[in-house]
Amino acid sequence: MAATSLLPKSISPFHTNPPSLPSTAHHFTTTPTKLSFLSPPDQPHCTKRLNLQTVHQKKKNDWLDPFDCGPDPDLQWGTMFTDGKQDEDPRPPEDPDNPYGFLKFPKGFMVEVASLGLKIRGDVRRCCCIISGGVYENLLFFPAIQLIKDRYPGVQVDVVTSPRGKQTYEMNKNVRWADVYDPDDDWPEPRVYTDMVGILKNRYYDMVLSTKLAGLGHAAFLFMTTAEFRASYIYPNVNAAGAGMLLSETFRPDTPNLSDGGFHMYNQMIDWLGRPSRSVPRQPLPPLKVSISKKIKEVVEAKYMSAGAEKGKYVVIHGIESDSQASMQSRGDTDSLLPLEVWAKIVKGMRNVKPVFVIPHEKERENVEDIVGDDTRIVFITTPSQLAALINDSAGIIATNTAAIQLANARGVRSIGMFCSEEKAKLFVPDAEQKKCTIISSKTGKLIDIDVESVKNAMQFANVSLALV
Repeated sequence: MAATSLLPKSISPFHTNPPSLPSTAHHFTTTPTKLSFLSPPDQPHCTKRLNLQTVHQKKKNDWLDPFDCGPDPDLQWGTMFTDGKQDEDPRPPEDPDNPYGFLKFPKGFMVEVASLGLKIRGDVRRCCCIISGGVYENLLFFPAIQLIKDRYPGVQVDVVTSPRGKQTYEMNKNVRWADVYDPDDDWPEPRVYTDMVGILKNRYYDMVLSTKLAGLGHAAFLFMTTAEFRASYIYPNVNAAGAGMLLSETFRPDTPNLSDGGFHMYNQMIDWLGRPSRSVPRQPLPPLKVSISKKIKEVVEAKYMSAGAEKGKYVVIHGIESDSQASMQSRGDTDSLLPLEVWAKIVKGMRNVKPVFVIPHEKERENVEDIVGDDTRIVFITTPSQLAALINDSAGIIATNTAAIQLANARGVRSIGMFCSEEKAKLFVPDAEQKKCTIISSKTGKLIDIDVESVKNAMQFANVSLALV
């Protein structure tokens, strides 16, 4: 009886005309509305909310602030640190005769206003790129690195990648440091893990990019770098649960293997990096380019000269079947190597130029001599920079879907690419005619069933074109 007496007899109705909101919140409606616990979504007080969501389709991050409707259209910015790209602040010249050295502060760094450019204009002075995969995946990230250098003048770009992927950055002058740490290792040693976290944290990066599909574990690794901007690909399935809470920007690929996207596998991240700002237009994506040092050219020239080849009078053969990790094939195309028996049929009858076989391991030398012939020209190359130098001095290249095709495109060398299917060829070599690449695809979906006669006909066409040049 006492318990029932405590219950109210009736609930007093809410005010139907609440007081108007303060003038500071001018971007919200002040129309009198009727409040209720069970208001349907078509009530007037929800209309403004839905309109803002319609205008700003992509929020900053739903995990960080579920009530974030995007930037305020009525917000007025000043003139300091708001317009244009980041610029360099004046600094005194370095004195080489000073025995005590010089305090080398980063370019554009002023202690008094160090964070204003980062917070207001989004300046990036130091950027770290964590690249997943091997040579092929790191090579295709070169245009993104060039885009970062163009979008943020004076930025210092560092790379963290696998041991095999680090070899790629001998051909990239835009990278300051390349550190070895395999992001694809799901169970790294604790001492290696904590050491890399400490290295990245002590470098005070403004932006960290990662091409590894992140779950909660990898997102926590990026979060501990304490970078202001943390952008990464995430799993397209339930494995991405919780990753968005620790990242500033996320990209969700179509498949769990990012390399399935081919040449444009990083298009989502590139679209975000080149996004237009207040007075900065969209940054265009530069083409794939690689640089070769003079020392590497001399080393490679000595290699193919000792093998019996002359500069400009040989064709590079790349993509023989081997279990070596130096094959430089993409994770997006596992069927991208041909046995030596097929290569012997392709190079048979080659007259104008001599074939030079690139072997990824010395144990393949005897196999090439037994199947192709004792007088075959063989060059042992495992690094992408030496392969690029070999391709650069050649008359052309015949290869499967390996990094050799992309290196030939980057150096403007005529190439013949063999793929397991036409769809795969369009993914990895878009605009093949502009890149001087002749595509030969298998009709059965298996690379071993490639039409050898079609390859020979394309090879004759390439030889005629090269002779004219």
